[in-house]
Amino acid sequence: MFDYLIKGGTVIDGTGAPAREADVAVLDGRIAAIGALDGEATTVLDATGLMVCPGFIDPHCHYDAQICWDPALTSSSLHGVTTVIMGNCGFSLAPVGNEADALYISAMLAGVEGMPLESLAQGVPWDWLTFAEYLDRFEGGIGVNMGCLVGHNALRRTVMGEDAVGSEADEAQLAEMARLLHESIEAGGLGFSSSQSYTHNYAERRPVPSRWAAAEELVSLSAVVADHEGTTLQWVSTGCLDGLSADEYDLLTRMSLAGQRPLNWNVFTIDSARLEAFEKQTGMGDYAAAQGARVVALTMPVLVGMNMSFRHYCGLNLLPGWDDVLSLPLAERMEELSRPEVRQKMEAAAASPEAGVMSRLTDFSTYEIGDTYSAKNAGLKGRLVADIAAERGTGAFDTLLDIVLADDLDTVLWPSPTDDDDESWRMRQEAWKRDDVLIGGSDAGAHLDRMAGSSYPTAWLADCLRGKGLTSIEDAVRHMTDAPARLFGLIDRGRIAEGCHADLVIFDPDNVDAGETVLVNDLPGDNRRLWSDPLGMVRVLVGGSEIVADGKPTGNLPGAVLRSGRDTATVPIPAFAAN
Repeated sequence: MFDYLIKGGTVIDGTGAPAREADVAVLDGRIAAIGALDGEATTVLDATGLMVCPGFIDPHCHYDAQICWDPALTSSSLHGVTTVIMGNCGFSLAPVGNEADALYISAMLAGVEGMPLESLAQGVPWDWLTFAEYLDRFEGGIGVNMGCLVGHNALRRTVMGEDAVGSEADEAQLAEMARLLHESIEAGGLGFSSSQSYTHNYAERRPVPSRWAAAEELVSLSAVVADHEGTTLQWVSTGCLDGLSADEYDLLTRMSLAGQRPLNWNVFTIDSARLEAFEKQTGMGDYAAAQGARVVALTMPVLVGMNMSFRHYCGLNLLPGWDDVLSLPLAERMEELSRPEVRQKMEAAAASPEAGVMSRLTDFSTYEIGDTYSAKNAGLKGRLVADIAAERGTGAFDTLLDIVLADDLDTVLWPSPTDDDDESWRMRQEAWKRDDVLIGGSDAGAHLDRMAGSSYPTAWLADCLRGKGLTSIEDAVRHMTDAPARLFGLIDRGRIAEGCHADLVIFDPDNVDAGETVLVNDLPGDNRRLWSDPLGMVRVLVGGSEIVADGKPTGNLPGAVLRSGRDTATVPIPAFAAN
């Protein structure tokens, strides 16, 4: 007698092997049998015409706060994600030393990761101090499997207090951070994450704590993970757009060697207009491998639209000189943006060589108008600035500013992608074949009203089945299941095989896709986030229990807190593979 029996589906087992018709039986949360099965079951699902695959594993998300008020982890779970890795970019919510640390981390997450401060204040109880207490509070009460890295910023703030910003750590502080990291990993932390990305700034646009760390601090903390089974390393590259520098080549390789573990970095963006950056990014893995290390790049398989706003901090603030205007109080900002001389200066700065990679945002004529909030802007949603400018007889930039000013700067703006050309897609196809490139980087749970990366699994399945078809459906599933499971050493996950955890997705290949991206107000404090409905998702199971039925959450919470050494096995890097 089985608990759950999936009959007649097309099974894609996650290994890349050809799809085959088979039944899949579940007993006690594990896959009990695969093949032509006649046994009875408590629940039988007719999967004729449907595809059955392992649950998707998101290797880079930021649900650390949202999990407190949304244990189902929407919308990722609705799109077939059954395991998430959190605590990335150096941003974990534990450990903390006191209430002041908690308040600082909340404000930092709001400023850097785009989580509404009001939602954090209402939705995060901060009823923990240690990493163990943070993990323990989710046992038996989450919808998907959750593993969490220990973030550098929390370590620094807990040990150094206000000195975490503006100072390098002394010997005693570094030793205490290492002790705290050991303690957090012993409690189940999956490893260590950090960032020195130039985009990670917080109060008064000053770098976050991890950016004040010397290279030796990063290498020393990376070495801690070598003492613990089933651990890993994660990094956010400051060269994720322009290409990694020689210094980053050296640092990431040293971190991997010190920790004796793979290090993954986020995010590998691919643009045919930036061939030199592409070569530097792919060269990172080759360089590390030559030294006996392993460094893996995360990249997204679909274009994730990121909207812009003149009201909230976003990529526009990184244009040369723009932050001087966009960081002003709202009334002063609107006044400045109304002045012709300020507009001219900003437009000239955007067109200057100093704009660098942010020049991708400066073709204002191609911006599509998103949600608007004033009568004056009625009917503009979905239209291009170029067309509106032509009607009004004004320049594209002036037209854009006139529109946002009418909405008190709250207009949602969607820049058209600059990397949607055939050559960029060919380069992505080339990158996916590399063993030092992993699909991921959704940032789900962060930048909530700016980007919607959580729907990438269904969007990519649709693209493989009915779109560009740049890889097979079997390979796409492997990229999102077995590949991340092997990188993180997840035990008995990522494959449909007897004895593996019954984390499963059943989808309709004719209809699977991600729906239109819309803004919804469903965060604590009635704050908004971007949302995309799942299409063609028939069932999602975690541990053999349905968490999604016909695209809707069931309310079941069978997910596990994944702890290093218990739920993960050590993945050796080449230099240590013989040990």
